[in-house]
Order: sequence, then C-alpha cells, then structure tokens
Amino acid sequence: MSNPAAEFKIKNVCVLQHTEAEFLGLIEDHFEGRNIRFDYRRPFTVGGTVPDSTDGYDGLIILPGGPYGVVSGHLLPSFSAELRLSKMFIEAGLPIIGFGLGATILSIAAGGGADEADLDFRIEKANRVKESALDGKMPQSFPLAFYGRDQTVLPKSATVLAAGENEQPLVFSINNNCIGFAGHPGMKSGMAEDLIMEFAQTPPDTASTLGELRDAQFEIATSLSAMMKGMVEETGLM
Repeated sequence: MSNPAAEFKIKNVCVLQHTEAEFLGLIEDHFEGRNIRFDYRRPFTVGGTVPDSTDGYDGLIILPGGPYGVVSGHLLPSFSAELRLSKMFIEAGLPIIGFGLGATILSIAAGGGADEADLDFRIEKANRVKESALDGKMPQSFPLAFYGRDQTVLPKSATVLAAGENEQPLVFSINNNCIGFAGHPGMKSGMAEDLIMEFAQTPPDTASTLGELRDAQFEIATSLSAMMKGMVEETGLM
C-alpha cells in the first residue's frame, strides 16, 4: 500500500529579487499557507548569484526591478544570467511567474521582446479577457500596481488573460504553465515607499500614486486571494 505522506513533496520555488524593497509581498502568506517554499536569490548583493541550473527547484518567480530596465535606463546587471536560467526552466517544462520586469524577461525567454518606456508608477485596472484565466479564478477586474520601466512585447505563443483600458496586455500565459503580470499583484504600499527611498531616480507624482495604492490595498489583497488558487493550480505548484 502506498504511503501518501511519503509521496507528498513540498515544492520549492526560486525567487529572483532585484532590489531591497521588492519581494513577494502579500504572496508570501499564500505560499506559506500552501507549504510552498520560496528561496530568495539576490544577485544585486555582495556574493549574490543567479542559479546556473534548475536543480532543486520546482518553479521560478522573477520579481520587478524598480528603476532597472532591459532596453532603457539602468540596465539590469544580472539580465543575461536570468534570461539563461529562464530558458532552462522553459526547456525543462517548469513553471515561471514573472512580475513587471520579470514578466518582460519571461517574454524574451519565450521569443518575445521589449520596447523602451520611461520609469512609471501607476495603478491600473486589469480586465479579464479570457473566461478560463487562471483556472477560471481570475476576477472580472482587479487593480494591478506597476512600478518600473520598459514595455513587454509578447511572443506569438502567448495568450492574453487580462488587459488594461487601452487594451494593453496586463496578464498573459505561455506554455500553459508560465504566467506574466505587467505589475506586482501582491504589492504592499510600504514596498513602493521603500523603492522611492532606495533609488535616486523616481517616477513623477509618487505621492498621488502612493495614495491610490493605499486606497486599493484591500481590493488588491482580495483579488490576489482568488488568483493565487488559480496560479498554483495552473503552474502545477499544488
């Protein structure tokens, strides 16, 4: 007779972090509640590196990059290593979830690209365009916080799951198990405040947008709770 306890495997996710301020945010509690481990890798710190293989990991999360870009502004120093790792995960059939700059790196790894765009901080209303998005658990509309630069150009293989009022893709999927968000769906207002203090270069009118982000915190948390169920199922992390 098989032993369910012996067959159960706790999943371990590699999380690539690019700034001190930006982390998983509200997503941490959802992972911990599902016994999904997350291992922060911080290539921007002294001695910090990007893994050179998928060994030991069941998935990859690439966080936003604050003022860093891949085609404009301060270019992300670890971009080449992260792109190489992302391609390894895709080739191995393992899931990737990208937020902001991370979504751009996911897109490039899958054959897409990026266009130049100025550093911006905004809260956008994302509208679902595919009923089955995130296993049918994506809300019809939800706020998405964006702090970053450059614009993702999707590969032909991507499926748009949600778009903004200008029909610009805000959430997409690739290979049925990789998901990209134009912003950070679990951003806390304190993370944005710390980003503004961490770097000399900041977007315009940050005070106004910080107020919008604080006002949207409850809706962000509520929407994330629904989407996390779909994300962990679609990526196979549960």
